[in-house]
Parts: sequence; structure tokens; C-alpha cells
Amino acid sequence: MDKVWDHKKYESDIYNLWEKSGSFIPQIDKNKKAFCMIMPPPNANGDLHIGHARFVTVEDVITRYHRMKGEVTLWLPGTDHAGIETQYVFEKELAKEGKSRFDFDSDTLYKMIAEYTLKYKGNTEKQLKALGASCDWTREKYTLDADIVKIVYKTFKALFDDGLIYRGERIVNYCTHCGTSYSQLETDTIEKDDKLYYLDYGLVTIATTRPETIFADCAVAVNPKDTRYKKLVGKNAILPIVERELPIIENALVDIEFGTGALKITPAHDAVDFEIGQKNHLPVIGVVDEKGKMINTPEKYIGLTVYKAREEVVSDLQNLGKIKKIENIHHLVAVCYKDKSIIEPRVSDQWFINVGPLAKLALSAIKDKKVTFTAKKFEKIAIHWLKNLKDWNISRQIVWGIRIPAFKCEKCRKWTITEGIKPKSCNYCNHNILVQDTDTFDTWFSSGQWPYATLLASDRITNFQLPISKNKYKDAKDFNYFYPTSIMETAYDILPFWVLRMIMLGLYATGEVPFKDVLLHGLVRDKEGQKISKSKGNVINPLAMIDKYGCDALRMGLVWGALVENDVSLSEENIRGQRNFSNKIWNIGRFVFQNKTNKKNLKLSIPKTSNKEDRWILEELETTIKKVSRAIDDYKLNTAAEMVYDFIWHKFADKYIESIKSRRTEAQPTLEYVYSNSLKILHPFMPYVTEAIWSMGFAKDKKDLIINASWPTK
Repeated sequence: MDKVWDHKKYESDIYNLWEKSGSFIPQIDKNKKAFCMIMPPPNANGDLHIGHARFVTVEDVITRYHRMKGEVTLWLPGTDHAGIETQYVFEKELAKEGKSRFDFDSDTLYKMIAEYTLKYKGNTEKQLKALGASCDWTREKYTLDADIVKIVYKTFKALFDDGLIYRGERIVNYCTHCGTSYSQLETDTIEKDDKLYYLDYGLVTIATTRPETIFADCAVAVNPKDTRYKKLVGKNAILPIVERELPIIENALVDIEFGTGALKITPAHDAVDFEIGQKNHLPVIGVVDEKGKMINTPEKYIGLTVYKAREEVVSDLQNLGKIKKIENIHHLVAVCYKDKSIIEPRVSDQWFINVGPLAKLALSAIKDKKVTFTAKKFEKIAIHWLKNLKDWNISRQIVWGIRIPAFKCEKCRKWTITEGIKPKSCNYCNHNILVQDTDTFDTWFSSGQWPYATLLASDRITNFQLPISKNKYKDAKDFNYFYPTSIMETAYDILPFWVLRMIMLGLYATGEVPFKDVLLHGLVRDKEGQKISKSKGNVINPLAMIDKYGCDALRMGLVWGALVENDVSLSEENIRGQRNFSNKIWNIGRFVFQNKTNKKNLKLSIPKTSNKEDRWILEELETTIKKVSRAIDDYKLNTAAEMVYDFIWHKFADKYIESIKSRRTEAQPTLEYVYSNSLKILHPFMPYVTEAIWSMGFAKDKKDLIINASWPTK
């Protein structure tokens, strides 16, 4: 053995050895317990960052542990086309060349993005391997694989046939920059300073931050408990500039404390106003189009951007004496979660899922403990969201993604839904000219089917009917054996986006939860606890850290010091410290093996000894194994890693090895036994150095790998 652990010398060869040995590929055995985890597919639009490194580490630790326990273990990898996320990233690349999406037709743009993602899809696989991910690459899936798309189409068609999908004009969150609608979950909020304008509407004064939308006003509403306006209900207010009469109505949604307590009702551009408008059968007048330009207004404002129109309208209202006062206001404003531009609520014709029945299924599954959140705080958040979800807008006005299999009849204007193949004629009038919808699915709709879709696709089962229950199809071997999966591990910030939707769609499609446990991990922060970002200059490149200190050191740094569900502080110093631990483990090996001429003679059975020091270290080993096993079972990976570290460095090396140097030959069997088992319980966390040492000192032959060794029980 060299004097120090040289990760560059071993890591690549060891990973190739694992892969060639078939160690990642589970062999289904109905007499053994199954363990299955589906990888949250990284977006195929860029290099992996330190957050990806954390999820890979957490999942690989769990996977290697269950594999060593003798369970039939499948960790199924994949990548995500990522819809708007990828198109947004690609558009930024186009902008560097002075181009935009508008310079290309849809087919050309789609092909360009497809080529872009294929490049990063390959890079992602290489980077996952560099992180030591022991997943089954023979089952790898991509969200745009043809078999995955077929399953997505089947789910959509089944939901439509069951009356859970409809197309309608409803208020949606719209980003005029990205050019698409979003669901309720895909908007962020920012604090913003604005102006609050008090406008003279004749009989009543209203307050608004959006004077440019007054031309879409259809009423003025007051709260029925507001005694100030009792006598005005039923009368008409006067819309300034255009002098249109607006009915004064009552509605309990009006906030008495905001402004004057009188609210201008603009159904086309505000969610609350839309609800009030629907209850009162008010017309819907849109004055902002999908590009953020004014329409349906007096001619002088048509074509202006929202902010330019606001300036012009305010100026005209002031000239008419219709602005009573202007106040400063600090409030929350909805913004696009991608480019942070202001969201424009607008009424649009979209595809929606009626989530009410699906949310009830998910709530019951959580209540009945069919799916368990390992951290109680996330269960509470999940229940809150499920109780407050609105119908899910699943259509996106973008090129990149799975195109919605809906075909509109040019004669009766009705939609025919298929499983992807264009119908020969309309389902309603037999007319044969149908045009496919140009919208694509929200990427969360397709990825929401990921657990059952990946396993069915792995089985090459795409010709089926929903619901698909276990053992319904004998050829669905992976699905029948591994579903429901054991655990879903992912970032806590996509709990409502993805985890809840997987539960809802999984229950709908299969009648069972898609996974039994939900383990959510926190963010990676710098050593000061600050969020890692390019603007702060504190980015930690995982691949650079691997090159400098080795994969094992990075992995230990990512699980050290914090529960999985909490944010973890990481610095280069942390990683360097774990590299020192790698060297310590290596040097222990040099000491243990130095007196052996034939490494095949190393004893791995419990030594018979009456020596006090030997008995002490053996008892400490047994205790550590039990505690580490319990900690990993409870997903307390930091606790497990720190216990292994403490045992190897302090109890085994500092105390025991130092104490037996004078009786080396007598203690050798104990040394070998304790060291071999120490390597086993360390392997899930630091797989490379443990595999290298195992091959040098404990392997019976080249096929004897620690990745396939049995987890010690004592």
C-alpha cells in the first residue's frame, strides 16, 4: 500500500469494477425483501451542483446499506427534460448569441433544445458516477422516452374519461416574459414598494395599485358587513375616463380594512375578482394580452406595456381630477419562479385537473400511515397544501415538453382526447379535420407519474388499462416486485410541486401509494450558514472537490453535522478534514496488513480471546454496529457517520491499536476482525477507500467485493 490514500489512482477503476460486476443490478427473488428507490431525475440542462451531490450521497448511502443487508435493492436512475426550466435555460444561451425563441419555428426550436439536453443528459450520467452513485444504469429512464410518454398519455386519457380533466377559461398565473401559464404552486412572492391610488368612481372611492386595468372593471364590491356602503348597494359607480356605469355589489371576500373598503372588480386580471365575478355572473374583459401589452382599451393605450400604460392612465386620471390621493404601499407581489418577473393574472383557456378527489385520496393515505413522512414538520406542510390545492392547470404554452394529445374539431370545436395517436375523425360529429393542441404538459404532470411509469417502462409494459394493480399483468415483473417503492428522497422545496402530485397520481393510477416513506433533505449552505449562490461567491463545485480531495471526503462532508431534513453547512475545510479521515483509514490498513505475507489468510471470524483490551474493542464494535444500523434505519445518516468516525479514529486507532503494539501477534486476529467490520459499516459513506482496502487485504479473489459483502450483525 502507498503511504497515503490517492483517490485519483483508484476511483475510476473501482467504479468500473462495480459496474462490470453487475453489483448495481438486482436479481428479483420473491423469497427476499425488496428495497426500491426511484431517483429524483436531475434536469438535463446543466452540470450537477452541490445540492445534487447531497441527494446522491444520501440516496447512495441508503442504497448500499440495504444492498449489504441482503435485500434485493433497486435504485433506478433517470433524467428530466424539465419543461419550462430547460427552455428558460436554453433561451438564456440563445440570448448570448443575440437570438431569441421567436427567431425559430416550433419544430426547429424543439430540435435545438433536444440536442442541447442530450448533451447534458450524458454529462449528468458521468457526474452521477463520479459521485459514486450505485444505481442500476440498465434501467435508466428519461422523461421523454417513448415508453414513458405513452404511460403519461394513458394517465391523461383515463383522467379525462373519469371527468377529472376539463378545459376551461379560468384565471391563471401568467408570465408574459416566459410566455406561459403556471399553476398555483409555481409562483413566488417578493416584497415590493408600490403606489396605492385612490380613484373617484362617482358614488364611491376605490383604492388600487393597478390603475391601468380599470378598463376591465365590471363592478365595485363592498363587504356586506361594511355599514358605510349599505345605501349604495344596487346603485352604479362611474368608471373614470370612459364613463361606464358599474354596479355596486356585496361580497364577503372584500377586505374592509384595505384602502377604502370598496374594491374594483376586474375578473380577467385578479383571482379574487374572478371568483366574485363568477358568483355574480359578471362579464370578463381582458385588457392585457399574453405579451404584456394592452388590448381592449381606448386607442391611445393599445399596444403599450403594462407599466407604460400605468403612467399614461395615471396622468390622464390626474388631468381629469379623478385621483383623490396617492399613498406608498409595501406589499407582496407574485413573481415567476423562473425569471422573477411580475406575474400577470389573466383569464385563459387551459387544461385543468380537478384535484379535489385526488387530494382526498392523498390525505387519507397520509392519515392511515400508508405513506409516512420521516419528519413530522413536512407531514403538516403536506396536509396543509392538500387541503388548499386549487384545480391544477397542466397546460403550458411552450415548445419543449410532451405535447398534449388533444385534437380540436374544426367543425364542432370540441376536443377529442387520445393516447397520443391522431384520431381519424371527431368523436362528436365524425368530422375528419382535427388540429392538435400546441400546448405541452406541465413537466410536473409527467414527472408526477415517475414511480409507476419508470417501473412499467422498465418492464416494457405500455399497453395496459388504468388502474394497474399489482400482479394484474404477469410480465410487469419490476412493477409487481418493487411497487410501491420503499422511499422517496428529494429536496423539501419540491414537496408541493412533486411529492404530493406523485402521491395523488400514484394512488389514482395504481390504487396504492407510490412510496412508503418520504425523506426530504435540506439545502447545502456555506460555513457561515449562508445560502450558496454565484452572486455571493460561495459556490462549492462538487466535481472540483472530488478532484481535489476525493469522492469519499465530499460525501462524508455532505452528511456530517446535520439531520438529512435540515440544512447542512459545508466548507472546503470540512471536506479536507474528511480527506484526512480517508488517510487515517488507509494507514490503519497499512498497519493491519504489514505483518501478513498472504492476505488470503486474514481471519474474518470472531476471535476467541480472553484479553481485556481485545474484549473491550469487540464489545465496542458490536455496540457501534447496532447503533449505526438503527440510525440508518431511522435515516439519521449524520448520526451513523459520526459514530463510525468516532469508533474507527478514536476507539479503534487511538486507543486499541496504540495499546496492542507490544503484543502485536496475539492481537492480530482481533485487529483483522474489527478492521474488516469497520470497513463494512463505513462502506455506504466512503465506498471507494473501503473497496480499495478490502481488495488489498480481505478479498478472497477479484470477484469478492465489499459492495456485495454482508452487513455485520454483531
